[in-house]
Amino acid sequence: MSTDSVRPTPRTARAVRSLQMPAFWLLTGLLLICGIQLLGIFATAYGKWPTATLTAIVLFGLYAVPFWLFIASLDFLEREPWLLLATAFAWGAAVAPIVAIPGNRAVHDLLAKLVSPEFAAAWGSAIAGPSVEELLKGLGVIVLVLIARAQINSVLDGMVYGALVGLGFQIVEDIIYAVNAVAVAGQGDEIGPVISTVFLRGFLSGLWSHTIFSALVGGGIAYFLVHTRRSMLNRLAGVAVGFGGAWFLHFLWNSPLLADGVGGGAGGILLGLLIKGLPALALVLSLAWLARSREARFYLAELGELGDPHVATPGEVGTLAEAHLRARARHHAKKVAGGKGERAVRTLQRAQCRYAVELARARAAHGAPGADPVVTRARESVLAARQRLTQLGVDEALPGTHKHRRWLWWVLAAVLVVLLLMSAFRALGGG
Repeated sequence: MSTDSVRPTPRTARAVRSLQMPAFWLLTGLLLICGIQLLGIFATAYGKWPTATLTAIVLFGLYAVPFWLFIASLDFLEREPWLLLATAFAWGAAVAPIVAIPGNRAVHDLLAKLVSPEFAAAWGSAIAGPSVEELLKGLGVIVLVLIARAQINSVLDGMVYGALVGLGFQIVEDIIYAVNAVAVAGQGDEIGPVISTVFLRGFLSGLWSHTIFSALVGGGIAYFLVHTRRSMLNRLAGVAVGFGGAWFLHFLWNSPLLADGVGGGAGGILLGLLIKGLPALALVLSLAWLARSREARFYLAELGELGDPHVATPGEVGTLAEAHLRARARHHAKKVAGGKGERAVRTLQRAQCRYAVELARARAAHGAPGADPVVTRARESVLAARQRLTQLGVDEALPGTHKHRRWLWWVLAAVLVVLLLMSAFRALGGG
C-alpha cells in the first residue's frame, strides 16, 4: 500500500490553537446566526401546528440515530472526535439549509427567466439542488479541514465527515417538508401528513439521499488532502470526481426522469425510485468499504510487523480488519466466558487498534516508535486487556469454529423488506 494513502494524525493539535484560527470564528458565527434562523422557522411552525411540528422533530431525530451510529462506526480503527462529528452534523443541519433556501430560489428564478417557467418547474430542482446544496455541504467539510486538518488523514475520514454533513441537511430538510405537508393538507394540527412524510422521505428516499451525496464530496476533498505525493492535476481530478459524482447522483434523483415510474401504477413508481436510488447507494457503500479496507491494511500492518503474540496474534490481526469477524470474535468469547468475555474481547480489540494507530503516528513523526510514552501506554493497555481475557479462559480473540444461524437474520431482513415494500405500495396509491 502506498504511503500517501493514509496520513496518521499527529498529536500536536490543541483546542487552544483552534481559537486562534479565523476559520473557527467564522464557523462559530455561521452556526450561531443560521441556528437562530432555523429555530425561528421551527418556532413559527410550532406556533401554528405544535403537535405536528414536535412529532416531525422527534421522529426524524430518532430516524437520524441509526444513520449516525453507522457512519461513526465506519472508521473503527481511528475513531473521529465526537465534537468534530457533531460540528459536521450541525453545519449540515443549520448553515447549509438556511443558505440553500434563498440560493435554490434564485436559481429557479434565473432558469425561469433564461429558459422558461415550464423548464424551471420541471428541471429547476434537478439543477438548483445539486448546484447549490452540494457546494454548501462541501464547504462544511472544507471549514472542518481549515480547523482540524490533522483529523482528515484518509479518504474514509472525508467520507465520514461529508456523510454527517449530508445527514444533518437531510434531517432538517425532511422536517421542513413534513411541516409543509401539514400546511398543504389544510386539516389543522394533524400528524397524518407527518407520518406519511417520514415514510416517503425516510424509507423511500432517505437511504440514497443527501448523506451519500455528501459522502462523495467529502471523499473527494480528502483525496486531495491525503495524496500529497501525486500531481496537482491528479488531486484536483479527485475533487472533481467527488463533486461531479455527487452532483450527478443528486441531479438524477431530483430530475423528472422516471417520475411516473416504470410501467405505471404504484408498483411502477416504486420501481422507478429503486432504479434511481439503489445504484447510488451501492456505489457509495462500495467506495466506503474500499477506503476502510485500505486504512485497515495500513494501520494493522504495524501490528503485523511487531510479531508479538502478546500484543496481537496473526489471527487477531486478520480479525481486526473485518467488522463481521470482530463481531464473531466477541460472540465466541461470550459463548466461552459469558458477558465478561465479550466485553474483554471488545476492550482488547479497541486497545489493539489504538496501539496500531499510535505506532503509525510515532513512525510518521520520528521514523520509529522508540520510547514514545504514548505508544508505551497504548501497549500497556493492550497487555492489560490481554491479561483480563486470559484470566477468563480465552487465549485469542478469534471468531472460533462455530457457525451462526445467519439464515435467520436473512429471513428476518427479507420479511422486513417485504413489509416496507407493501407499505410503500399502499402509500403510493397501490391499494
